[in-house]
Amino acid sequence: MRYPTNDLENFWLPFTANKEFKRDPRLVVEGKGLYYTSHEGHEIIDAVSGLFCSPAGQSRTEIADAVHEQMLELSYIPSFQHGHPAAFELARQVSRLTPGTLDYVFFANSGSEAVETALKIALLYHRARGEGQRMRLVGRERGYHGVNFAGFSVGGMVRNREMYGLGVPGVVHLRHTWLEENRFSRGQPENGAELANDLQRFCDLHGGETIAACIVEPVAGSIGCYVPPKGYLERLREICDEHGILLIFDEVITGFGRMGTAFAGQRFGVEPDIMTMAKALTNGAIPMGAVAASDKVYKAITEASPEKGIEFYHGYTYTAHPAACAAGIAAISLYERENLFDRAAEMEAFFLDQVFALQDISVVTDIRGIGMLAAVDMAAQDGTPGLRGTQAVKDLYAAGVFTKVTGDSILIAPPFVSERKDIERMIGTIRDVISKY
Repeated sequence: MRYPTNDLENFWLPFTANKEFKRDPRLVVEGKGLYYTSHEGHEIIDAVSGLFCSPAGQSRTEIADAVHEQMLELSYIPSFQHGHPAAFELARQVSRLTPGTLDYVFFANSGSEAVETALKIALLYHRARGEGQRMRLVGRERGYHGVNFAGFSVGGMVRNREMYGLGVPGVVHLRHTWLEENRFSRGQPENGAELANDLQRFCDLHGGETIAACIVEPVAGSIGCYVPPKGYLERLREICDEHGILLIFDEVITGFGRMGTAFAGQRFGVEPDIMTMAKALTNGAIPMGAVAASDKVYKAITEASPEKGIEFYHGYTYTAHPAACAAGIAAISLYERENLFDRAAEMEAFFLDQVFALQDISVVTDIRGIGMLAAVDMAAQDGTPGLRGTQAVKDLYAAGVFTKVTGDSILIAPPFVSERKDIERMIGTIRDVISKY
């Protein structure tokens, strides 16, 4: 342990029961490949890619070396009125992977910041085109778009919203896509495409000409892998096109191979106007987020401004930080050199076979999965949502599996470098733990 400590008091942990954690901490002191090591010395296999961040595994030397070299050469320069070569190279590398005309990349420092940036871009796009009345935003129930004010406003996770007032005004929400008849659907559910017509209802009620953008996760990740019904994303695209609304895909979780393609939009054959990304952009090594905007969006904004005028009054102190850019370039190179997106596609069937085999456990009420992402729902304990899930986090950690639990849903998203035996170990341990509930 490089930084030994006998005092846990001062760090305020996010999304954590702080008082309880500090009585019984779960500290990780090392991460190599697929495995973490706890402060007590026991091995924990990573079944959620560090929080969907590290598909190439932990502590890759290729990324560490690139960051080290960059830090010795140039550790910081602001992106306001200046630049550095790595920023332009990473933008080029990202644009090679994005679908269609999503070729213009704006860097942020997290998924939350990427969402805020994307929504600002959407509002500015319409203003630049003389349609400044388009100020409404459409999100979705049970969606997650980060924790900043615009992000939680368009998001639809109740606990993330209820403590912080009204949020951004003018936001309406599509219904979520979970349906009773779709329980235990593998891949895209058959039912629910008509739920996309909620967007048409909003156009009818508020006027399509007042709506700036509709933002959805292609696969809702944080809430528990809600896969879009067949035809659902296509219908959203159709309505957006009809009414001049920008379609934003939040690919913070699904980007960089999680669906077996570079981005989920390519898996589903639907191209958004704006797309957010983060997490696996640097394999989780350095915080970074990004927004990819289409040629249409970028040029509408830049060409509406004076020749020497600033087009977008927005940015961050650490936008395109040199170390983060070096990590991103190295990560993309690593993904391509090891064919990790193809590897994810090839592993999908085996992974989902293993996950869906858990449906014989009495406490399991639903399983959903696509690509290298799945969720296992458990029945609430004593009628209290989240109680069983909270216990599962501790029990799984003690049993040697690191994963994410939202409410009573266990999320599983293995690194793409996993072998079949690793998947079997992850799922087998999850079976052992939840079979006792």
